[in-house]
Amino acid sequence: MIIPDIKNKIINGDSIKELKKIPAESFDLIFADPPYNLQLKKELSRPDRSKVDAVDDAWDKFDSFKSYDEFSVEWLKECKRILKKNGSIWVIGSYHNIFRVGSKMQDLGFWILNDVIWNKNNPMPNFRGTRFTNAHETLIWASKSEGSKYTFNYQSLKCLNDDLQMRSTWNLPICNGKERLKNNGNKVHSTQKPESLLHRIILASSNKGDLILDPFLGTGTTAVVSKKLGRNYFGVEKEKNYFEAASKRIKNTKIIKDEYLDTIKNNRSKPRVPFGSLVELGIIKPGTEIFDQKKQINAKIMIDGSIKYQKSEGSIHKVAAQILGAESCNGWTFWYYKSGNSLKPIDELRNRLRSTSN
Repeated sequence: MIIPDIKNKIINGDSIKELKKIPAESFDLIFADPPYNLQLKKELSRPDRSKVDAVDDAWDKFDSFKSYDEFSVEWLKECKRILKKNGSIWVIGSYHNIFRVGSKMQDLGFWILNDVIWNKNNPMPNFRGTRFTNAHETLIWASKSEGSKYTFNYQSLKCLNDDLQMRSTWNLPICNGKERLKNNGNKVHSTQKPESLLHRIILASSNKGDLILDPFLGTGTTAVVSKKLGRNYFGVEKEKNYFEAASKRIKNTKIIKDEYLDTIKNNRSKPRVPFGSLVELGIIKPGTEIFDQKKQINAKIMIDGSIKYQKSEGSIHKVAAQILGAESCNGWTFWYYKSGNSLKPIDELRNRLRSTSN
């Protein structure tokens, strides 16, 4: 069998047939936006009787839930085969299909890591007034297996979110404005995803130079964002008009300069440094006072790397947690030391030690 050249390519063809041609364990990350199987029975209209531009395309129609499930199993099996051992997959859907797809993913041995709610800032209203406005879509993030050492750029996501842990509810607008592809005033694709959504996904679960697959490429958002962020991509799209729109869009996309593609390393990927090592090596001396950021609390360092504050003693983490009345606290970011006339986080001392030991 001839192994296809897939790096930074897109193909106009049937996804399952094309995926079967690809060698096992080729991709670091997969993003899949499969047909929703909305099962619409008739046209949707607004109160003024104008037609709603809803998802009524032929590619979204299946004869039954059984046929949709069979389709889901077929493409998911191929995705699992060509996903690397430590790779992960994201699948997006609505309430019409995401639970069925999630069940099949578990049946096939994928290990679900999170479900993420994409809360749309500007959803389409419910014109009939018979249900809640459908204002979100659900994403399933899963690793290839329970034991996979998948990529998760925790620190980058935290930085993206103003130094707060990124939660599983994402408030992002739907694709509109100049980003929305149109032809003669009509949407080229009824479910084009916003680049902001793919930016977050790709930043979270891949690294520069990784190879990313989108088996239902549509108008190319996954490939476009992958290219911008210095990742490699491969996509398959069955519909000729979507494929052509994606090709043009990718060609016009410029990669972000390499000097701006660096991301913050995860702490778990850095060598572990106990606070006591700073004391042993004389980087910080016993008896030194350390403070909270507002300099309202001060503690003293002991010879074994423990600290004392009033009647509390223990590690930098334990004492900080007791002060805050919390179950845990990262002492590296809580405590500061005096450097000249200013306070600096003790984490700077840890980073200094790491840099000298590299």
